[in-house]
Amino acid sequence: MYTRLILVDFGPGMRSTGEMVADTFAPIYKTMKGFKSATFFADYETGECGALSLWESKEDAEAATVSLWPKLQEVAGGMLKGPPIVRTFELYEPRVVDL
Repeated sequence: MYTRLILVDFGPGMRSTGEMVADTFAPIYKTMKGFKSATFFADYETGECGALSLWESKEDAEAATVSLWPKLQEVAGGMLKGPPIVRTFELYEPRVVDL
């Protein structure tokens, strides 16, 4: 399982923009191959927003980045204070050790 982290900066006072972007992308994620779940988050004082999504494979997570980029540009490109930060990580489930 893999996780995709995306961070964007809309700047202060852009709460409605962050929520609009999350509302736009949540249903799109659900249609994508390998998608498991997503959590959206924000710091409304600074305008930093993001999503942490879970994917079946690294290829699925990376394909999401490629296919979602044009939609992000369309929906929020003019409001971004800089380029998004996108990272993909492999998940590790710690072994449970009884003490």
